[in-house]
Amino acid sequence: MDSHEKKAAIAAYKERKAVSGVYAVICNATGETWVGASRNLEAQQNGLWFALRLGSHCHASLQAAWNAHGETEFRYEALDRVPEDYSDMARKDDLKRRKDLWQQRLQAEGLL
Repeated sequence: MDSHEKKAAIAAYKERKAVSGVYAVICNATGETWVGASRNLEAQQNGLWFALRLGSHCHASLQAAWNAHGETEFRYEALDRVPEDYSDMARKDDLKRRKDLWQQRLQAEGLL
């Protein structure tokens, strides 16, 4: 890849729209589930895994399960997506509503 192609690829990456929605982190070993909402579902897993690997995630039960069972026992799933045409305020409200709904549905703990 030459420098022109690289610059074009970087520009295309930066122009992508972030997809907002609700996600779950599931421990395969125990079946425990944690549900959260994100304004960028694609980047959320990287941030979660980074904090968990460092042992610094703010949710104690998730960090404890990660420490006990290891990264290979966890999976990340996007559960629901918010339509792109929502305003910022509508997106925020809808994310909270959808997160609460999925949390109840899965009998899961909520993530911040």
